[in-house]
Amino acid sequence: MAKIFYFTLQDEQTKEEKLDWFERTRFEDIPFDHITPDKKHNWINQTDNDFDDFLPLIDKEVKAGKSQEVIFRLFSRGIETSRDEWVYGFSQRDLRKKIQFFIHQYNESVAKNIHNPEIKWNSSLTEYAKNKSKITYKDSLSVQSLYRPYFKFEFYSEKILSHRLTQNHFEMFGYELNQENTTICVTDVGSQKPFMVIASATVADLHVVGAACSAQCLPLYCYDTDGNRTDNITDWGLTQFQNHYGDLKITKENIFHYTYAVLHHPAYRTKYEINLKREFPRLPFYADFHQWATWGKTLMDLHLNYETIEPYGLPRHEIASKETPKAKLKADKTKGAIILDDNTQLTGIPAIAWDYKLGNRSALEWILDQYKEKKPKDPTIAQLFNTYKFADYKEQVIDLLQRVCTVSICTMAIIQQMPDTVEHQEVGNSLK
Repeated sequence: MAKIFYFTLQDEQTKEEKLDWFERTRFEDIPFDHITPDKKHNWINQTDNDFDDFLPLIDKEVKAGKSQEVIFRLFSRGIETSRDEWVYGFSQRDLRKKIQFFIHQYNESVAKNIHNPEIKWNSSLTEYAKNKSKITYKDSLSVQSLYRPYFKFEFYSEKILSHRLTQNHFEMFGYELNQENTTICVTDVGSQKPFMVIASATVADLHVVGAACSAQCLPLYCYDTDGNRTDNITDWGLTQFQNHYGDLKITKENIFHYTYAVLHHPAYRTKYEINLKREFPRLPFYADFHQWATWGKTLMDLHLNYETIEPYGLPRHEIASKETPKAKLKADKTKGAIILDDNTQLTGIPAIAWDYKLGNRSALEWILDQYKEKKPKDPTIAQLFNTYKFADYKEQVIDLLQRVCTVSICTMAIIQQMPDTVEHQEVGNSLK
């Protein structure tokens, strides 16, 4: 029977230090550990906790119709377009120009059986062209999408133009993606970035939780092709909570909010950090269900309504008066300031506001990153449609930063009320 032996040097060591160590150390002197893989066949970073006893949020077996023992029936990755620079835009007007150009070039390619190099092709678009599928522009297909945390883009939702705009997305938001719904977007399995969660009332991008990191979206409701709405939380999930807490008044919406709160719990994220990198989240039963549900609802209201929440009132300083100031969009956490451009700064940002992080960035830093002036990667976009200037959106960005500062502070106030540990909580297992 094979045996596994493992040894690693410290991550803090430089490449040169590691190479030097191996040069000086004989193989016989390497202090290997004998590893026994766990039941899920993990060799390293093994876990020894109660994660498997918790309720599964989502499961691919359920999507395949093979099981119902899960809290959310439907879930889906965010939208993967493979051509973000084409199908997303800051305004409907700018997006319309790009899309109409793209559609004209694509339809011409279909008619002439060629690949026009001025637009971006991929495997799915090539297949549509082979099948002679043409596109007709429709204003109604321009909808809002949560592209990154606290940043929305106009999105052209023509299925042919998105690599993976699936039936699941239409089940979440209806045929034209305009039905009312709320989704909980979480970091997908396999991410090397910190686990994060955010709520969205619109269809969300694949990388809403960060570039090089995919999102799984869990909706509150589902819609059929006729627009009829059904609950996405299963009856099985409702029964688990009602039986465990002995409370038949618990609703599926309560469970939705409870889920959102638990996934924000710092102690939960810390204890199950390795599990969350490998598996879909699972829910423990915490004491005082309704307190957690209240926290979750309050957090969700903050995160969904960030555009209308009361601005924080950060002092604005005009430090220069250049006619064409250069955009900066930089955060100075030490000074509690944001440098917008050569002329303008916001100050007085409380230190706790930076602590509300989604992945590796604070909410405020996500906004700064998305509004920076960046050269488009697509050559056609760069040549014909690179019209974005921060100056055109400066006042809008200042307003958004003021409101998301309020969101950040209020979010941290709620998170700080949560218990420091998970061990002393009432954790049960109703998988019977």
